[in-house]
Amino acid sequence: MTFLVMVEGDAGGWHVDRDALTEVIRNRWADAEIDPSDRSEVRSLVWEFDTDTGRGEAYLHEDGTCLYMDVWEDDAIWLAITFRQLTPVHLDLTFCDAGYTFDVRLPTGTTEVELMALVNAEG
Repeated sequence: MTFLVMVEGDAGGWHVDRDALTEVIRNRWADAEIDPSDRSEVRSLVWEFDTDTGRGEAYLHEDGTCLYMDVWEDDAIWLAITFRQLTPVHLDLTFCDAGYTFDVRLPTGTTEVELMALVNAEG
């Protein structure tokens, strides 16, 4: 399943620090492979890794304000929280799935358990 975490509204020129995001992804999945080739607008940087539930992938929109995640929900929630931690407090983030079966705000300081509860309340 594909999930997204994205800045809502104008990011004011902000974009995620690609190196910092790569570092935290590699801290969780040391074997993560990184493909920096700009394949498309939504696949400007790709991380591929093995999770406990199989092969996973995350890819960054070229403007650096949206992360797409092709992983199981628990890994997507972890990645969304990680993205939130790298995002300035004043920017609003939304976490959703590609089909928009849920669409929740992701406030600063949200934990994985809290985000899971928000997702479950929507679905």
